[in-house]
Amino acid sequence: MPDITYISPDGTSTTLEARLGDSVMEVAVKHGVEGIVAECGGACSCATCHVYVDEAFTDRVGGAGDLEDDMLDGAAAERLPNSRLSCQIKMRDELDGLLVRIAPEQL
Repeated sequence: MPDITYISPDGTSTTLEARLGDSVMEVAVKHGVEGIVAECGGACSCATCHVYVDEAFTDRVGGAGDLEDDMLDGAAAERLPNSRLSCQIKMRDELDGLLVRIAPEQL
């Protein structure tokens, strides 16, 4: 199973094992990772699971779809080129070791 490392705005690092097919948001919520609010439960309708994907993984993760792109425009924290909603990143073997930084503001 692939690992995900979450870096909180305060610098705290949490590494968790993910099941294939689970979203980065689902893994965070299941394990109580602070900073991932996930207000909509993963429906891509709130932007409260905003993360910054580490540059080493941006190509493997891929870009945002149209709906996600629109939601990121309204995110509370600054949108960066590597911004993604963690509910839209599904874990797969090639994402093992994924590193994401949690956006400093979600609401």
